[in-house]
Amino acid sequence: MTLSACEGGAGGPATDSAVVARVIDGDTVELEGGERVRYLMVDTPEITSGKHDCFGEEAKALNDDLVTGKTIELSYDVERTDRYGRTLAYVSVDGREVNTILVKRGYACVLYIPPNGEDREIEFLTLQARAMKEGRGMWGTCAEVACAN
Repeated sequence: MTLSACEGGAGGPATDSAVVARVIDGDTVELEGGERVRYLMVDTPEITSGKHDCFGEEAKALNDDLVTGKTIELSYDVERTDRYGRTLAYVSVDGREVNTILVKRGYACVLYIPPNGEDREIEFLTLQARAMKEGRGMWGTCAEVACAN
């Protein structure tokens, strides 16, 4: 694992930086060294384990374009791992947060699992509502969108 840690300034969250080796799907990446990172607050259509949800390939392709081979910054919330052992994080590349980009462009639904995201739930739901209203991404393409919430 090639993570370099920095402590957030003025009480801000701790962050790490790492290089993305490959994209698993629209909301999960594998870092150089094998660590898997699951994006906080988002859920993209499934394309793993034999599933082929509408807009899943497009979500993976956007994620791939944004992060593969690039150094990303990971910011954490209350819980840093999920039940599958993946790191949970907000992921930024070139100063842009991938989590919000996915929701804003209609490639992801909001997935709020407390205690993570408590302070950002309204922000993400607002981005999702706007994407839905404007028919962006899956909201204008898929007959049905199965969001977890």
